[in-house]
Amino acid sequence: MSEHFAYWAYSLAWKIVRLLPERGAYSLADRVADLLYGRNGKGVARLRSNYRRVHPELDASSLEFLTNAGMRSYLRYWCDTFRFPSWSNSRLLNTTICENENFLRDPIAAKRGCIVALPHAGNWDHAGAYFCATGIPLTTVAEHLKPEKLFRKFLQYRNDIGMEVLDLDSRSIAVLAQRLRAGKLVALVADRDLSKNGIPVDFFGEAARMPGGPALLAIQTGADLITAFVKYEPSGIRIIFGDPVTVPKDGTTAEKAAVMTQVIASRFEREIFSHTVDWHMLQRIWVVKNG
Repeated sequence: MSEHFAYWAYSLAWKIVRLLPERGAYSLADRVADLLYGRNGKGVARLRSNYRRVHPELDASSLEFLTNAGMRSYLRYWCDTFRFPSWSNSRLLNTTICENENFLRDPIAAKRGCIVALPHAGNWDHAGAYFCATGIPLTTVAEHLKPEKLFRKFLQYRNDIGMEVLDLDSRSIAVLAQRLRAGKLVALVADRDLSKNGIPVDFFGEAARMPGGPALLAIQTGADLITAFVKYEPSGIRIIFGDPVTVPKDGTTAEKAAVMTQVIASRFEREIFSHTVDWHMLQRIWVVKNG
């Protein structure tokens, strides 16, 4: 019953938000964010806890302000998602700003492949759609959601954008490696370990685990591995790219992957500290109790 309700709720929101005038749709998203913040459910409590790790210097009222703003940014993502199919190609391009875009385009032009590791920040679908629209389609993976109908709906949404979306399972790494060896772009959201076999990292001074896939793919295929952070701007998004992560010369594959994943975590840390409200992490990250 709960799965059926989830599908019905998302489908209804998808239709209603697209029909509303733009200003009204985003105003509604803010009101829903404020309502959810006020109810202080598990997701909001986790967001607050995560933000406290990022900014331990904040007093209670400042942390609450940050958490409320984070929920508004999170609901902006959903409002974007529901309205995105109606956007024109010109609007997509004109609402995207890139910093250091050459870090992505150069390896693709050279046919050596590129892996982009990024956290759950801003609107990563908007970022992916931008590159698909500019002639660089990408491959990514998605956690299998329930109910199945809802998962398929999001899968079709991203396919319509131009992405190839793989189900997150044991076969996906092999397919990603094939795409990279063909000189393609692979984008992986990499700030939360879903496998329970992630690589230990230091993240804001505490122990966490992050997926090792981006580093392992770079080691196996020779593709460039770069990082990106997507933050919101008043009228769109800004994508901030980091330079290629170096593959260490010495050590085992596991040791090399550990070093590279820590570099990714440290880059995420820097951007999340500066643009905290756009980090939409309503799940557990740290491995310590109550983390």
